[in-house]
Amino acid sequence: MGIRQFEQRLERLVEGVFAKTFRSGLEPVEIARRLTREMDLHRAMGVNGLIAPNHYEVAVSPADLANFESYSQALLRELSEAVREHARDEGYGFVGPVHVELVRDESLGAGEFLVAGQMLEAPGGAAVGSLLLDDGRRVPVGEDPVTVGRLPDCDIVLSDPNVSRRHAEVRRRGNDFIVADLGSTNGTRVNGAGVRERRLEDGDEVTFGSTRVRFEAS
Repeated sequence: MGIRQFEQRLERLVEGVFAKTFRSGLEPVEIARRLTREMDLHRAMGVNGLIAPNHYEVAVSPADLANFESYSQALLRELSEAVREHARDEGYGFVGPVHVELVRDESLGAGEFLVAGQMLEAPGGAAVGSLLLDDGRRVPVGEDPVTVGRLPDCDIVLSDPNVSRRHAEVRRRGNDFIVADLGSTNGTRVNGAGVRERRLEDGDEVTFGSTRVRFEAS
């Protein structure tokens, strides 16, 4: 499921001039497939279930790296999403945030690449979560609470008129993540149910006013 979704997003990503990049050389979907195989090969049993590598280095040829250069950040975001989606499909957890990077390898020819994955803990070994907005932004939830509202000093500023100035916050509590409504006018909902405070699970849909955000745990 994750790879199919990746391929669909990739089609949108490479519309126009980017489409020419894939007529020869390395195709990003090949990298995504290798990343998921790397996860399956190096998964391990953790305290709370299966865990998979979360940090990946993808070595590519100079020619392929040049082909990816004009949109490398967008590509890396999509590859990271493919990793997260495969983890959700297979029930894998992570010990830290997902990170994918491209590195240049002079010994490789066009179309050749190598993938190395490892498990890297978040600083201090703390749990890691993030909020995924509709525009593609991903806001990590670390030691400090993430505030949501219309005020400019909020960590996530929403222009939604149904969102209060300081609407809610998402914070870490031990290894859990909590969303807490801050007395907003129109309330906060998790998966459609109104809440004052609630523990979040991976994939939960959190609605602030009329704005939906997805919570993802690593």
